[in-house]
Amino acid sequence: MKIGAAVRAEWPPFHSPSCREGKRRIMSETRNISLSMGKRSWYKSRLREFRSPRMLLVGIVVLIVAYLAVVPLIYLVIGTFTSSAGFSFDGFVRAYGGNAQAGQMFLNSMIFALGSAALALVIGTALAYVQVRTDAPGKGLLFAASMVPLIIPGVLYAISWIFLANPTVGILNTLIFQPLFGASIDIYGLGGMIWVEGTHMAPLAFLLMVGAFHAMDPSLEESAAMGGAKPWVVFRRVTMPLVRPALIAAALLMFVRALSAFEIPTLLGEPRGQYVFTSRIYYELQGVPANYAAAGAYSVGLLVVAMIGLMFSNYLNRNSRSYQTISGKAFRPRTIALGRARPVVGMLTIVYFVLAVVLPVLALFYTSLLNFYQGISWRALGSLSFDNYVRIFKAPGTWHALQNTAILAVGAAMIVMFLTAIASWVVVRTKLPGRRLIDTVAFLPLVIPGLVLGVSLLFVYLRTSLPIYGTLLILLIAFCTINLPYGMQYAGAAMRQISTELEESATVFGATWWKTFRRILLPLASGGIVAGWIYVAIISFRELSAAILLYSPGNEVISVLIWQQYESGSFMGLSAIGILLITVLTLIVAVAYKLGANVGLRKGNP
Repeated sequence: MKIGAAVRAEWPPFHSPSCREGKRRIMSETRNISLSMGKRSWYKSRLREFRSPRMLLVGIVVLIVAYLAVVPLIYLVIGTFTSSAGFSFDGFVRAYGGNAQAGQMFLNSMIFALGSAALALVIGTALAYVQVRTDAPGKGLLFAASMVPLIIPGVLYAISWIFLANPTVGILNTLIFQPLFGASIDIYGLGGMIWVEGTHMAPLAFLLMVGAFHAMDPSLEESAAMGGAKPWVVFRRVTMPLVRPALIAAALLMFVRALSAFEIPTLLGEPRGQYVFTSRIYYELQGVPANYAAAGAYSVGLLVVAMIGLMFSNYLNRNSRSYQTISGKAFRPRTIALGRARPVVGMLTIVYFVLAVVLPVLALFYTSLLNFYQGISWRALGSLSFDNYVRIFKAPGTWHALQNTAILAVGAAMIVMFLTAIASWVVVRTKLPGRRLIDTVAFLPLVIPGLVLGVSLLFVYLRTSLPIYGTLLILLIAFCTINLPYGMQYAGAAMRQISTELEESATVFGATWWKTFRRILLPLASGGIVAGWIYVAIISFRELSAAILLYSPGNEVISVLIWQQYESGSFMGLSAIGILLITVLTLIVAVAYKLGANVGLRKGNP
């Protein structure tokens, strides 16, 4: 009893302040220990996750994507601002100072880019509106008229218009304008450049605007019409503002593509002394010795202009949420009856199809059957033959260039779709910090002109010890970089359509990430990935702006071979090669259209 009393005397009562303070201290220390152990276990689990094969593969892919998109630009800036003496502005002084006529070049570039973008946007938007929202006749023909110019490489499209509208021997001038009007149309100069580039880019605007018109709820238009607004007022005040975000995105893409265009401004502008950024870059690199500093300065200037256009586009789209009309409520786009205007719209469709597709292709086909170039006459028609096709089939250079192109197209398509499939999985499926940055970096080449990329890769591999300059490998790197944005768009669209439940079920049953990715995700996303693969292959077949700077003798691709044939005056041979190339690309696009029904070309993805 005495011992118990003594203990009770020493211990404070259970509800005393000192006891409560001790309990709080013990609970606080226990909680801190638990939190510390939880943090350590969280860090350990994260460390184990980052050491897993899945994260190692993801990390490698992210590093490759960042290397392809960012490293060339870093070398471009370093190479432009440095010389043997250190930091220097000599390249900018040579490019923009003295008698370089940089102001006129900049003005030509802006006029050409803005004019081509405006023309492409007007044509593409009009065709998309007629295709989606009206009862115009011959919609299949309209779709073909909207898509076929996308298939024809830019160099062939420019050359075909030279055959048509050369002021002295052009087919249109000799058959129509000179006999009837006593005058000729001239395809050379800024006007011809804008016409050819604008009609060549119109399919891209068409693809973007078709998706916008399909997704637009027509109830607002119907409300305006019920309020007494005339059709033109409804189109101007309701329809066009609702598709404003897509319109601005298409305008930016057209502007950047026109700025980066190389073949058309070089072939049609240089004979009249009207240079733009890209033709000036090519001119500086063709000198002896090549002026890399000035070419880099022009490339940096061109890239700055493209980035300003991107920022201006983002500023215009800052309130894009105000134009959102897609909700959970289902709707069907309203078809507008054209009435008396229906035959007129049908006739305009035929006229556009003839101008944009039939005449350029026929000009190439006619020239490919000649023994020497001459205008259309009974004598010329009597001498037509397929000798040029036999000749190019027998020429070893043609097969070598075709083989190189096929290797690069297949290789670039496989590498790009593999990288972007994993990168898009990171962006769409995970919550890793910085995943949005991966998406941004992968889309960065979209605003980098191909010629600028070629100059950037020159700076990278002329200043490093890697012996890949002048090989197919450097062309493969260029093609992969150029096509990264397209691969991300196709793969990302396919990944977003797949529910996460399938991956979770596979994980519950013990499947590894790689097995889940290979056996579940890739088969389910195969439609978009295959369509993206085919589209990347098409772009690689057409690419000239980067290839013209990076190829070496013996490693030509088909686009470079066509360019060389034009420079050497072999118009008949290049026309035969062009017709065969257009035929092959047409078949590839037909397959892509069939495979990409949900996430590819029919959705309007460029």
